[in-house]
Amino acid sequence: MFTGLIKDLGKILNLTRNSEGLLLEVESSLVGEVEIDDSVSINGVCQTVIRKSAKSFFVQAVQTTLEKTSFGFLRVSERVNLELALRANGRLGGHFVQGHVNGLAQVTAIEQIGDSRKIWLKIPAEFIRYMLKEGSVALDGISLTIADVEASSGKIAVSIIPHTMENTVIKYWKVGTKVNLENDILAKFVENLLLYTPHRTNDPISENNVKKFLTD
Repeated sequence: MFTGLIKDLGKILNLTRNSEGLLLEVESSLVGEVEIDDSVSINGVCQTVIRKSAKSFFVQAVQTTLEKTSFGFLRVSERVNLELALRANGRLGGHFVQGHVNGLAQVTAIEQIGDSRKIWLKIPAEFIRYMLKEGSVALDGISLTIADVEASSGKIAVSIIPHTMENTVIKYWKVGTKVNLENDILAKFVENLLLYTPHRTNDPISENNVKKFLTD
């Protein structure tokens, strides 16, 4: 479990294709805090540390991860967002982020507003129902507040302050960039509970009624 608050911009030192998928070596100032078997979020993707050196750590991404996330687009020397797993006694400064990417969003427009930026992204149509203005979303592992939602066009906007821009990979985003998207886990749990219907003929809750409720 993570919070979506990025702690370091790591650097991809090596990418090695193998029978399992892709072996990543990541340089980071956090390496002293990382132990073997620890979970670490890399651009929002939860990975397990399998070995480490004095300045870097290694993770093994499987083929499913390469197909579902932006890992397939990574290049050597590229910077990546890093966050270590949340400690039980730590602060939850962002929102609950699992590191389980749901799909890819694509940057469609970047607007400069004073020192900040408003970034529009196209998201998969099946996920627009989870997007709520002033709700939370994780993009490349960053906990962000949704500034606007255009459900008809399948787009959302997030507002980025200079500090976030400077300390995350957002500063490298441009129109066309594909980023990892994780929907708010609370929204997914609520939907699942509403859609669950016990096997009782007199139960007033039906999937059709719930879907109507969610779309009205």
